[in-house]
Amino acid sequence: MIHKTWENNKTIKQIKCVHVDAKKFTVQNVLTTGKTYDVKNESEEFYFVIDDSGKMGGFYKEYFEEI
Repeated sequence: MIHKTWENNKTIKQIKCVHVDAKKFTVQNVLTTGKTYDVKNESEEFYFVIDDSGKMGGFYKEYFEEI
């Protein structure tokens, strides 16, 4: 149930969205190219950020670059 408190966690780092060209999933509705997002949690292949809809989402790291 730790995922229920991720929104309140401190920011680990900031990342910038570099593209929304997803092969399998639709991400252009919730991510904006060029926008900076706060990373609340991270796994080996995903960043967990609060997206443009205001909800926590997990996205492949390939959409971002660290700043």
